[in-house]
Amino acid sequence: MASVIETGARTIVHSDGAAVPIISKRSLTMTHHRLVSLAALGLSAALLGCSTASSNGGAMSSSPAPAAAASTSAPTTQGWRNLIDPSLSAWRGYREAKVPAGWSVADGVLSKTASSNDLVSRDEFANFELEFEWKLHPGGNAGVFYRGSEEAEKIYFTAPEYQLLDDAGHADGKSRLTSAGSDYALYPSPAGVVKPANEWNSSRIVARGPHVEHWLNGQKLLEYEAGSPDWETRLKASKFATWPKYGRLTTGHLGIQGDHEGELAIRNMRIRTLP
Repeated sequence: MASVIETGARTIVHSDGAAVPIISKRSLTMTHHRLVSLAALGLSAALLGCSTASSNGGAMSSSPAPAAAASTSAPTTQGWRNLIDPSLSAWRGYREAKVPAGWSVADGVLSKTASSNDLVSRDEFANFELEFEWKLHPGGNAGVFYRGSEEAEKIYFTAPEYQLLDDAGHADGKSRLTSAGSDYALYPSPAGVVKPANEWNSSRIVARGPHVEHWLNGQKLLEYEAGSPDWETRLKASKFATWPKYGRLTTGHLGIQGDHEGELAIRNMRIRTLP
């Protein structure tokens, strides 16, 4: 027969001579209160942690934002190739093995101060986007050629020219067909876009198949389709009419005109190929 003895917080039940402790209702109630309190403290800590992470810009969360930012900025430099280095490794003289005298590089700026042979890129390019900055002395005249070959005496016998000019100080500036940014002698550029002599201009050439665009200081100056009826008409009316390969090559060298007197400076020249 079992006997029951109350001992404050616990009840002891004797059964066949063995004492078995049993938790009292009071103890259960106190334990329940402690568990509820601990749970509340845990919830508060969790909420506090979330609030702290939120106030610190999500520092404690695994947000994917940094990765997204990196992938967004990557295409701005992807595929670009710098064309001006201290050794001018991307260039040589037209029909020459080395860079001709008169051209030099200092602090990332390619320059010439007097007449010299044209530069030609060692590589050839078909579809591309070319960007560069340039400036001329007062009355200066130069050009950047594209898709040219070395089979003729001069690169401009085959290559279209992006005209570089001090419009205000050179006679070629009187005609839009030969002004800064024009496709020399074929497609005109609008007035008022080029900056004065000794100030940096920003240029861009886009060539994809027969489609070509000339840009200057953020503005598209012109576009044309090589081989189109309009292009053929303009070609026949120009001095290039008797040169059979002028503007017809789909791939070729870049060129920088050096055979005019005066100073020319070019910097931040880069290119990327297009599909």
